[in-house]
Amino acid sequence: METRTLDTDGAVITYDVSGSGGRPLMMIGQPMDASGFTALRAQFPDRTVITYDPRGLGRSTRSDGRTENTPQIQAGDVHAVIEAVGGPVDLFASSGGAVTALELVATYPDDVVTLVAHEPPIIDVLPDAAAARKARDAFMEAYQAKGQGAGMAAFIHMSSYQGEYGDEYFALPLPDPAQFGMPAEDDGKRDDPLLGTASLAITDYHPRVEDLAAASTRVVIAVGEETGDAFTARTAVHTARLLGQEAVVFPSHHGGFIGGEFGYAGKPEEFAVKLREVLG
Repeated sequence: METRTLDTDGAVITYDVSGSGGRPLMMIGQPMDASGFTALRAQFPDRTVITYDPRGLGRSTRSDGRTENTPQIQAGDVHAVIEAVGGPVDLFASSGGAVTALELVATYPDDVVTLVAHEPPIIDVLPDAAAARKARDAFMEAYQAKGQGAGMAAFIHMSSYQGEYGDEYFALPLPDPAQFGMPAEDDGKRDDPLLGTASLAITDYHPRVEDLAAASTRVVIAVGEETGDAFTARTAVHTARLLGQEAVVFPSHHGGFIGGEFGYAGKPEEFAVKLREVLG
């Protein structure tokens, strides 16, 4: 694997290129960096695989004076990497990275041949969007008030809840961090890219449906079979419907492509088989 850096507008992006053969396959997440794709990348030794760290995360730095992770800025960085390695590419994008990828295809329609957008967390596609936004804001408020442990416990509570957010959900108390093996002590930090305000633009994003339809890119929305009726499964299903399609079911859950090294083990071997099938 070769690690490279690239100067973009207000950032130095670090990305990795491994393997050889076939059309380049890029894998992106947000706020996940390249390390989250180690297990999945290993399943594609016959392809040139590109992973990267989004600006301000992992090994990539930013000097633009901003902290928010907007899909527009992220898409510009991904476009720059694709230009540097030589596109077009196939693109697997998960979570906030899937939102970045939808903006990328809408803005740079020649960059991607097939996009597999896995569980994009887009609130406004939901029938209960106002309640979902309230639920999201609650974990952010818990983080601001009590720190990392409280915020992450509230995030898990929100993201794992099955079904629409209604009176029954909001009547539930926020969980104790100890329930998830996390400390309740506040370390004073408020810079978590998932729990803070930096990623509001991701969950508040709305797909540019007409631009996506006009692009030559084949867009596939993916959902994990084990995610059930939780938040990102529902956003995937409704994003697919917005684009006039049905979500394609992949093995495992929201982190189904991740290996065991993160304590959130999915089924990367099975996931890769399905990804190969979808990419054709």
